[in-house]
Order: sequence, then C-alpha cells, then structure tokens
Amino acid sequence: MEGTITNFIYLICISLFIIGLKKLSHPDSARTGNLLAAAGMIGAIIVALFAPLESGSNNYAWIAGGIVVGSIIGLTVAKKILMTKMPEMVSLFNGLGGACAMLISIVEFYNPPAGSSLLTGQMITTFFALFVGSISFTGSLVAYGKLDGFLRDSLVLPAPKVINLILLIIIIGFSAYTLMQPELNFNYVLAVLVLSLLYGVTFVTPIGGGDMPVVISLLNSFTGIGAALAGLIYGNQVMLVGGILVGASGTILTILMCKAMNRSLFNVIIGGFTATGGGPGESKDGVAKEASYADTAIMLKYAQKVIVVPGYGMAVAQAQHTVHDLEKTLEAEGVGFKYAIHPVAGRMPGHMNVLLAEADVPYPKLLDLDDANKEFPTTDVVLVIGANDVVNPAAKTDTSSPIYGMPILDVELAKNVVVLKRSMNPGYAGIQNQLFFGERTRMLFGDAKSSLSKLIEEVNNA
Repeated sequence: MEGTITNFIYLICISLFIIGLKKLSHPDSARTGNLLAAAGMIGAIIVALFAPLESGSNNYAWIAGGIVVGSIIGLTVAKKILMTKMPEMVSLFNGLGGACAMLISIVEFYNPPAGSSLLTGQMITTFFALFVGSISFTGSLVAYGKLDGFLRDSLVLPAPKVINLILLIIIIGFSAYTLMQPELNFNYVLAVLVLSLLYGVTFVTPIGGGDMPVVISLLNSFTGIGAALAGLIYGNQVMLVGGILVGASGTILTILMCKAMNRSLFNVIIGGFTATGGGPGESKDGVAKEASYADTAIMLKYAQKVIVVPGYGMAVAQAQHTVHDLEKTLEAEGVGFKYAIHPVAGRMPGHMNVLLAEADVPYPKLLDLDDANKEFPTTDVVLVIGANDVVNPAAKTDTSSPIYGMPILDVELAKNVVVLKRSMNPGYAGIQNQLFFGERTRMLFGDAKSSLSKLIEEVNNA
C-alpha cells in the first residue's frame, strides 16, 4: 500500500514537471510553470525522504544537513548573482548536477551487490552515468572559466581531436575490461573516473567562446542524461522522467541553436571560432565613422520605427533598464520601438530575453530573427547595443570567414545603423565586424548604459 501511494505521488510530481515545462514556453505563463515544476520537485524530495522508512534506513541527519547547506548556498547565490553572470551560474549549477550523477555512480561501485555479475544492465548503466556525469562536471567548469574570462580561447590543446578520440577509446575499452573481470576492482573504477574527468576538460577546452551557448545547452542535456541514468540505478521514476525531460529539451535546444548558426553539432564540438580580427578602427573596406549624441538623438526622435539589437555588451553594462527608458521616451514622441533577438545573442540560450524581461519590456516587442529581418528594410534607425557576431555581414559575403553561412540579423538593410560599443575590438568569435565600416553605420563609443542615458537626455532636449 505504501509503495502504491509513493508511486501515485511520484506520478503527480512528474505531471507537474511536464505541465511546468510546457508553460515555460511562453513568458506570460513562465512564472507559473516555474512554480509548478518547483512544487513537483519539492513533492518528489519529500516522498524520497520518507520512502526509505519502509526499509528502516536512518540517514536523515545527512539528508537534513545536505538540504540546509544546499539551501543556504542556493539562496545566497540566487540573491547576489548579477544578471550578467547568469550564464556562469547556469554553467556552474549544471556542472553540479553532473557531479551528483558521478557521485551516485561512485557510491554504487563502492558498495556493489554481493556475488552479482558485473555484466548486467545495472552495472553498465552505472558506468555510463559515471562517464556522462564526469564530462558534465568538468566540462561545465571549463565552460564557466571561458564565460568568466579567466580561461581564454588562446588556451589550446595540441591535436585536440586526436586526444579526445584516444581518450574516448581508452575509456570505453577500459570500462569494458573492468566489467569483464570476475569481481569489481574499485581502483579500475577510479581510473575510469579520472579519465572521464579529463575527457570533460579536453572535450570543452578546444571549443571557441562564440560556441559557448551551444556548449552550455549540450552539457545541460548531458546532466539530464546523467540524472535519468541515476533514476534507472535507483528505480526512481521522478529522477528518470525528470532527467529525460532535461536531456531531451537540452538536446532539442542544442540542435535548434546549431541550426541558427548554420553549423552542425559535430562542427561545433571539434572546432570553434578561431579566426582573429583586424586592426582597431579600419578594414580593407574603409574607416569606421563616429556618431555624436546630438545627431543620434535627433535621428531617433524624428524616426518612425526604431529597432534595438541587444548583445552581451548590454548585459555587461547592465543597460537593459536604461534601454527600456529610451523606449518609453521615444514612444512618447510617437516612435515605434521594437527589439530584435538573435537565437545565440549573449552567452546562453535566452540570455537577452531574460535581461529584457527583468526590465519589464513587453514580450510582444521582441522579434525573432526571421520577423526582425522582414522589418529592417523599413526601419529608420537600428541601435546595436553590444552585439557583434550576430550582425556581421561577413556571415553572408565572406566565404573565408569562420561564421560564413550563419544566419544573422540584417541590420545593414536599415536606413541608419548606430552601434554602441566601448571600442572597435572584435566580438567573441574573434573576427572584425564589417558592419562597422558600412556606409549607413555610425559608431557611438562608450559604456552602453551611460551612452543611452545621454541619448535620453538629448532626445528630451531636442
């Protein structure tokens, strides 16, 4: 009877996960979806806490300690984290999820069932969970380092494809050898663990910074797979279904983002954006022209339609609230105002959407890539705030460019383009942006938040 009640509550929790995930697909229902999914997780934890009573387990001191410590860390980080650091936090927390699957596997190997054969589905699943969890853990830490800036793309491995292939073959071969032994040797397990952790590092290190949004999504799917495997190990339906949902959604998102970049997942994994940019301020096509605040403000005030293209520079400057103030100022002047969002703008999937939602920008004002490109030819002014690679015309014209073929926002089709940047430095892909030297483009140098504040002031005085 107790088992039936447990499974019934698990079914309710799983249903809450699925409904919550569905509601996350639209901003109007995303908050409700998040709360429903959280309620499902709380219910699953409570049931998991009391289910061991059936077998007389007595680990509640450890469980309570873990809940307290984890809750304190989670609440502290959630309250103090800046929106600019959200990608790093997501990557770090994702790595911790992988670490959980890894640790579960280690515990299972440390206490294997007595007298059981190693060549069983349970043991193979545990090895796979160890491998996937380890990759997600160290890979996410490397991704965190790249996002935070203390690990540079210049840090490269000699022949990374060869190293990764050799490591993968060794891990698979040694895991198979371990499973074929008459009894489990825990030292062999530790060797597989070390090799898997190393593979997570060598797997992510060669990938360029411009591909980090895809990498985060891919590692997220790995964590979900690890959680699903842990669910199989323990026969826990919530862990299994929850892991499948995370793994499947992460995989789908990864595929969609690769499509948005016009690159295969294999191409992202084995390579990265490694080209270097040109000199600051000039290119083979000409010299960049600088704009003034007064001229830009007049252009904005008397425009009929303005579109903003946000990028990571807006996140760094914490300018999302200021750009929303500019939106309200111009709309009071009768100017149409919208935002163009590229699928891989920023450092994580949906990064720009989250920032603008924080500033209470209405969701209908956000245009996706296809809709935005239809609007640009009839747009009077486009403000590019910190975006770089996602508006680079080289993706359409330069066959030698590493981003060639990547769908971009066609801002160069607008009547006027003003780019807000601190300098002429190339973006995360490491290549110079030919948009900066376009006939209709003007550069407005400085901190994005400060520049936008000055533009608001000039618009009000114009």
